[in-house]
Amino acid sequence: MLDFPRWKVASIVTVLAVLCLLAFPSFLPERYTNRLPHLPKINLGLDLAGGSYLLLEADTADLANSRLEAMRDQVQTEMRRATPRIAIGDISARGGQLTFMLRDPSQVDAAREKLLGITGGGAGLTGQRQWDIQVVDSSRFVVRQTEAGLNQAIDQAMGDATEVVRRRIDELGTREPTIVRQGASRILVQVPGLQNPQQLKDLLGKTAKLEFKLVDDNANPADVARGIAPAGSQVLAYPGYPGGRIAVKRSAIVSGDQLTDARQANDPQSNAPIVNFTFDTQGGKRFARVTQENTGKLFAIILDNAVVSAPRINTPILGGSGYIEGNFTTESANELAIALRSGKLPVNLKVIEESTVGPDLGVDSIHAGVLACTVAVLLVVAFMFLTYGRFGAYANLAVVINVLVILTVMAVLGSSLTLPGIAGFVLTIGTAVDANVLINERIREERRRGRSVVQAVELGYKEASRTIFEANVTHGISGIIMLVLGSGPVKGFAVVLLIGILSSVFTAVTFTRMLVALWIRRARPQTIHI
Repeated sequence: MLDFPRWKVASIVTVLAVLCLLAFPSFLPERYTNRLPHLPKINLGLDLAGGSYLLLEADTADLANSRLEAMRDQVQTEMRRATPRIAIGDISARGGQLTFMLRDPSQVDAAREKLLGITGGGAGLTGQRQWDIQVVDSSRFVVRQTEAGLNQAIDQAMGDATEVVRRRIDELGTREPTIVRQGASRILVQVPGLQNPQQLKDLLGKTAKLEFKLVDDNANPADVARGIAPAGSQVLAYPGYPGGRIAVKRSAIVSGDQLTDARQANDPQSNAPIVNFTFDTQGGKRFARVTQENTGKLFAIILDNAVVSAPRINTPILGGSGYIEGNFTTESANELAIALRSGKLPVNLKVIEESTVGPDLGVDSIHAGVLACTVAVLLVVAFMFLTYGRFGAYANLAVVINVLVILTVMAVLGSSLTLPGIAGFVLTIGTAVDANVLINERIREERRRGRSVVQAVELGYKEASRTIFEANVTHGISGIIMLVLGSGPVKGFAVVLLIGILSSVFTAVTFTRMLVALWIRRARPQTIHI
């Protein structure tokens, strides 16, 4: 147990020295660390650094309407593709349900089979279908969303929306945001260091549903001005068009789902901000085919159900890329590019609560935390030295190294230090010497039994290590549970606790055992004061 070859001593000293050195950038002001961006530096959480806080809520009514519209398009397509074709009248989408009539009542069974195939299976483990299908008056179909089906759609949309929000915030270059779901339809967003919540709201408020649709040239301008569109078309707002509205085909040529990249750029001629985009292979081929077939016609670029521009297809667009122009600023063009790159939100999100946390409270908290850590360290150092002498000094050195190692590991992992994290630090300082207390008391006991110095030290470390391991395993289990099931402050505490457990076991057992072994090898004491 006390045999430490030179290579092992060199390895332990080198590893701990490197880890301690990497902790110092966390103590330096930003004006110095900004010059060396590759050095790891611990991040401060929202409660310490200040930042923006948003609580987002999903528009579940809009999601239900979107599902209804998508189902209407799918029903029309499938009935038209049926063999023989199933002729139906116009589909009404009102009151949260789809209603349509069969022109030939003898096709009721065939239409029902088609509907059963496209309305999906069961909603999770509820045993209910996602859509309810009824036949009224022998030829009229009524299709409604079931509550279980809608709840399943909301849950899936919220999961996807959380990931989209996370990707968009990561594009801003911020570090360690907190993005968690709350309840069935809300998302909590905390971004440390971001003092402009409006920028965050503008970015997250974009659904970024991008579509390319052909303009309906046959629409009557007077009807379009009144919001009336021909069958198969829809009227959308377009400030740059006469009357402020334009009629476009309902079916999209290409959607934003087929984009592979979007970047802010400037128009080579006017230098106005634009957004360049690139389609994937399938989207590029489809866009090229449609522009070849519709040369000379107008097509609309639609973002979140509003027309951004409606250029004319002068020549086929074969390169699989293009650009969006409008009344953009550089910031708004960049925000749109980020939104398109990160994907569209599957559901509209609205801000129901927002706040900006200033850094002043964080400064006070940091000062209070540093004071608490300093007092804890001084008291622990004094107690250990007065109680165990040389062995207490070794334990004190291990505590200091332990704190620096925790800071380094948190910085390398990109973890944020929060107020609960500071509490975890104070707790770690207090408990880091537990292992040495157990070891030193065991050494005292072995000395009282008459064992030599070497035997007492060796048995003290050997027998106490088992107890130390078992105690820290139970602490680790608790920390893992808090990390997995907790959120926000609980996770901040759990991160510091888990890192502290691993580092304290190494420094308090392996490192101090090495120091004791080197001292005994050099001094060969006949007795020890412990």
